[in-house]
Amino acid sequence: MIFPIFIAFIISYTNALSVVSRSQSHPLSQQGVLGPQTSMIIGNKIIAPDGFERSATLVDGTFPGPLIAAKKGDDFSINVVNELMDDAMFKSTSVHWHGIYQNGTNYADGTSFVTQCPIAQNHSFLHSFSALNQAGTYWYHSHYSCDGLRGPFVIYDPHDPLAHMYDIDDASTIITLSDWYHTVAPVLRGNESITPDSTLINGHGRYTGGPMSDLAVISVKHGKRYRMRLIAMACYPNFLFSIDGHNLTVIEADGQLTEPLVVDQLQIYAGQRYSVVLVANMTVDNYWIRALPNLVNANYTGGMNSAVLRYEGASKVDPTTNTTTAQNPLEETNLHALINPGAPGIPGYGNADININLVVTTLNGLFYVNGVQFKPPTVPVLLQILSGAQEPSQLLPNGSVIVLEANKVVELTLLSNGAGVPHPIHLHGHTVDVVQSAGNSTFNYLNPVRRDVVNAGAFGEQMVIRWITDNSGPWFLHCHIDWHLDTGFAVVMAESPSDTRAHLNPIPSAWDQLCPIFDSLSPSQLGGNQ
Repeated sequence: MIFPIFIAFIISYTNALSVVSRSQSHPLSQQGVLGPQTSMIIGNKIIAPDGFERSATLVDGTFPGPLIAAKKGDDFSINVVNELMDDAMFKSTSVHWHGIYQNGTNYADGTSFVTQCPIAQNHSFLHSFSALNQAGTYWYHSHYSCDGLRGPFVIYDPHDPLAHMYDIDDASTIITLSDWYHTVAPVLRGNESITPDSTLINGHGRYTGGPMSDLAVISVKHGKRYRMRLIAMACYPNFLFSIDGHNLTVIEADGQLTEPLVVDQLQIYAGQRYSVVLVANMTVDNYWIRALPNLVNANYTGGMNSAVLRYEGASKVDPTTNTTTAQNPLEETNLHALINPGAPGIPGYGNADININLVVTTLNGLFYVNGVQFKPPTVPVLLQILSGAQEPSQLLPNGSVIVLEANKVVELTLLSNGAGVPHPIHLHGHTVDVVQSAGNSTFNYLNPVRRDVVNAGAFGEQMVIRWITDNSGPWFLHCHIDWHLDTGFAVVMAESPSDTRAHLNPIPSAWDQLCPIFDSLSPSQLGGNQ
């Protein structure tokens, strides 16, 4: 079986998305917005976001899934209900709340075979957790397959210290970037070369040789300032994002406010998020929104890899603006944390309490971290720990679990010596300080960017991150290219296993039942043509 490839108030959808096709425009049927206490129905439905019909695994029947919106300090209670029926795709599932620390609720992290067993068909699991002191742009996605289960998750801060910079920040200013496949994930898995058939912006796109299907439209009013929340929810590519004729001021990276930084283009990797302020001060017109993926021969022909920024009062026609060479692209080293900047511990490379070196290699299409390919254990790592396993030699998968002492500063260096670069590296349960960005020879311990997905760079390059082990439990560290995760690019950081049971809130009895139910499934109940 494929390894898992790895949120109360309602936001108005007024002035939300509309679409354009062959210079015609009509309003999209608008998906709902979910609050912090809600249910999510995971099911199958035939959709055609780029004009090609296929069955997909969806939340409430939409792609992307509905926005989960909350405000800072809210508690979350989200019931994930599995109604999957399509035998061609996996019929078990899990949902990970990407970027939420889950401090004290590791069991609600939604990571199959690390923090739980998958949720079986016709069963459900209630994820109850808090996100104390967290606000920003997050997202949710399956940690079981790449067939459509993904959507935005935003925690709004009524007292945002940068609120003076923008006028509008709601569901209409969320921009999701994704890739799309005409073949189901179980068929694609294991292939050494997997290329998406199209890319989608807010769930709409076009593919080579396909119809002139609808493109997303973001509507703005002249003179207003918009906080655009960009979410890269692709399974594979990264994107060069820009909006013709407009600068963008970056104010957030992965749920962490940054010192404002003006750019005209930014590269966003799978799993990453940025908030950018767009000032609608150009001539009332239509402007292309561009998200060029790092795919061979990717272009904007026929509206591919594109959406439309439409000023109120502009004609409902395709833009005629032209792409230009970026003059001020985002450099990660120019981003600096706004709140409490500074990496933890003693400055200087190798001066942390725990210094870890990981080398990534590939062989025959498989990924190895320090010589070990991650293979999912049959018993989730958290369950192993709660059952008494404490030492690396006791924890499975053998060689893929790194045990860390509590309340220590960790400095991790990751060197990419394998194929498939650049790799976006995500650590669950934490944000990290990027003390050395890939492709840069300098270190910054004074005010580095703080985030939860880090570009590991080109072949032979390294990135260096720091964090504090103040969240006991097993936390996944993996490449956020789903296909790379599926073929072994991961390790588990087990923080102070001896403290985990005491650190966790009471574990719900339904969690204890996930594994017995999953383990009893027949191949036909698992799906994916097992």
